[in-house]
Amino acid sequence: MVERYAREEMKKLWDMNAKYSAWLEVEKALVRGWNKLGLIPDSDCEKICKNAKFDIARIDEIEAVTKHDLIAFTTSVAESLGEESRWVHYGITSSDCIDTAVALQMRDSLKIILDDIKQVREAIKARAYQHKDTLMVGRSHGIHGEPITFGLVLAIWYDELGRHLKALESTLEVISVGQLSGAMGNLAHTPMELEELVCKELGLKPAPVSNQVIQRDRYARLMSDLALLASSCEKIAVEVRHLQRTEVYEAEEYFESGQKGSSAMPHKRNPVLSENITGLCRIIRSYAMPAMENVALWHERDISHSSVERFILPDSFITTDFMLMRLKGLLEKLVVYPKNMMKNLNLTGGLVFSQRILLELPKKGVSREDAYKIVQRNAMKVWQDLQNGVMQEGKAAVNDKGESLYLQYLLADNELVGLIGEAAIRECFEFSYYTKNVDSIFKRVFGDQ
Repeated sequence: MVERYAREEMKKLWDMNAKYSAWLEVEKALVRGWNKLGLIPDSDCEKICKNAKFDIARIDEIEAVTKHDLIAFTTSVAESLGEESRWVHYGITSSDCIDTAVALQMRDSLKIILDDIKQVREAIKARAYQHKDTLMVGRSHGIHGEPITFGLVLAIWYDELGRHLKALESTLEVISVGQLSGAMGNLAHTPMELEELVCKELGLKPAPVSNQVIQRDRYARLMSDLALLASSCEKIAVEVRHLQRTEVYEAEEYFESGQKGSSAMPHKRNPVLSENITGLCRIIRSYAMPAMENVALWHERDISHSSVERFILPDSFITTDFMLMRLKGLLEKLVVYPKNMMKNLNLTGGLVFSQRILLELPKKGVSREDAYKIVQRNAMKVWQDLQNGVMQEGKAAVNDKGESLYLQYLLADNELVGLIGEAAIRECFEFSYYTKNVDSIFKRVFGDQ
C-alpha cells in the first residue's frame, strides 16, 4: 500500500490492528457459539468476551520464534486471559479464523467501493444532464464522424459503471461467507450448528462446503470485477486526456490557483489527474491474474495463496477506493468548452453530414454504390482543401450565406441536385436531426426525472 494513494477510511480496514481485530472478532464469536451449544461455561465465555485482547508488538515477538502468525496471535490473546484461555480457537484451524475474518474485511471494504461507485455515477449523471444538448463531434478511429452531444458520452459512462455496480453487488454475496469446518473441512470437531451460529452472528453465510480454506474462486471473482471496473474508469480518464489535448481542447481538468504544470514550462496545464487514474487502473487490473492463479491449491490447501493475498487484498481495495474518489472529483470539476466543441464540429467544413446525404439517395432509386460515389467524390474535395491548407489560408469553411464548404460542393453537383433537390440537401445539414433522440436515450439510461 502506497500512502500517497490511500484514503483513511479504507486504509484503517487493512492495517495490522484491523487484521487482528477481525481475528479476535471471529474467535469471540466462536466462544459464544460453543457457549450456546453448552460446551463453554457462561463464566468462561463472559471472561473471554470481556477481557480477551492482543498486543501487536507481542505478536511480532512470538512470531519471530513460532514462524506462525495465527499461533502468535492466539498466544498473545491467551496471555490476556486466565485458565479460560483454553477455549480460544477451540476445535478450529488457522484458516477457519483467518478466512472468516478476511471475509469481514472484504465485505466492509466492498461496501465502501459500492458507495464510491454510486457517488461517481451521481457525478456523471449531473454532468450528463448539464450537457445533454451540448453538441460535439463524435469520433471513430480518432477521425470526425457525426454530431453527438457530450451528454451522450457521459450517459454511456453512467450506464457502464451501472453494470459494474450490479456485478459487485452480486459479488458481495459471493465473498460474504465464513467457515468453521476444521482442519480438513469435514466438520469432525465442530458441529454444523456451530458454524451456522457463528457465521450468522458475524453477518456471513457458512460456505456450503469447504476444505481447509474458503475456495479462492470467490476472491478471483472479486479481483476480476475490480479489474473490469478499473478498465471502464481508465476509459473515462483516457477520454478526458484526449479532450484536453491542445489541438482538441474541448474539456480540461480544473486547474487550481497556485497549481504548477511543469518545472520547465510555466504555461503547461496537464491532465495529471486522469493520467494518475490511468496508472492506478493498470495496477488494479494487475491483481486479477494472481487471484486467478490462487484458485489452484494443492489438495485441501497449501499456503502459496497467502503471500499473494497479503499484497492484493489490501492494495486492491485501497487503490480502487482512492482511484474512484479521484475520478469523482475530476468529473465534478471538469471544465467543458462547448464553443470549442462546436468549433471542432465545424472543423471539416460539413463533412460530418455525409451519411445523411448518402441515405437520401436510395429513396430516389439510386443504388447504394452509386450514391456512395456521389457523396464521396464531393467529400474528397473538402479533404483536398484540408490537405492543401487552403481553409487555413482563408478559404471559408462557411461562406457568407452560412453554407459549409461541403454543402457548397454538394450544391454545385448538378447530378446530386437533380436527384434530390437543393432543399433536401440543405435539410441534411441540420444538427437537430442528430439530437432528436437524446431525450429518449436519457430516459432509457436514467429513467424518468
